[in-house]
Parts: sequence; structure tokens; C-alpha cells
Amino acid sequence: MSSSATTTVDFISHSVEQTIQVGALLGEVLQGGDVLCLSGDLGAGKTALTRGIAAGWGAREPVTSPTFTLVHEHTRAPDGQMLYHIDCYRIESPADAWSIGLEDMIYGEHVAVIEWAENVRDLLPPDCLWITLSFLGDSERRLSFRATGERARALLHAFRERTVGRQAGPGATKER
Repeated sequence: MSSSATTTVDFISHSVEQTIQVGALLGEVLQGGDVLCLSGDLGAGKTALTRGIAAGWGAREPVTSPTFTLVHEHTRAPDGQMLYHIDCYRIESPADAWSIGLEDMIYGEHVAVIEWAENVRDLLPPDCLWITLSFLGDSERRLSFRATGERARALLHAFRERTVGRQAGPGATKER
């Protein structure tokens, strides 16, 4: 399968720092309208990955878990673009999701990073990049990236191109 048609990439992270670095590489290739859907157990590294994504994208504000506020807005100085960091852990119904303005955030011109995206799966656009974080050990995590649309495939391809050249030492990417 050619890399432009790649719909999945797996990456093994050996530390929180490496998860943040992977996120930063992804953040560098984001464009307005991109929707990233993060899934994984508590403590799997979703917020650490988002910290890197926001840094690579150019966020001015630090990233913290939005569990109690549900949404954190981050701005990028050069162009005023917004990155929405959304936590859907406590979202129990479509009405809950719409009450926080989810529709405007995920169908707009800004970037959305959604933790616990599986809780709002039916409300999401069809073109998303899904990232599932799984425990492999105390500090090791598997990050499985899956593109579900044309833009998500292009995003995954650009991310893969950034990571392949920087794969020094442990950690591996694998296409499917």
C-alpha cells in the first residue's frame, strides 16, 4: 500500500516525553478544520499527547487537562487560529455535547482535539484522525493512528513523513 493511501500507523512511545514529542510532530502539520479524536484509558497519555500537539501547532497557552472545564481554548499568535482541547469524559448525551458548543468547535475552521471522543462518536464528522493510546507497561504506550477520511489520510501521511525521518533509537512506526 502506498504511503499516501495509508490509513493506520502504530507508534510505540517509551516515555511521557516521547509521547509529547510525537504530539509535537503531529501538531506541526495540523490545518484549520482538523479533528483529532483521542481514546484510551485514564492515564494512558491523552493529555500528554495533546500537550505536544498544542506545542507543535504553536499554542501560546500551556495545556492542562480540561476534565472539569470541559473545553480549553488555545490561540496561535501569528494567525489567531484556535485549537480547542475538549474533554468528553463527562458527556452523557448529545444534548450535553451540544450544550458546550461541540458542533461549532468540530465543524468550524479551527483545530479540535477531543479526549474521550468515543463518548461523542455519533456526533463527529466522518473525516477525523483517531488516536488510541494503550498501556504496554509503566511508561510504554502504543499510539494507534487511524484516518477516516481524505483530509485525515493526508494528515496521517504528513505526520508519518515527519516521524520516519526522526526515528532514532527505540520506538517504531508501522503502516497498515
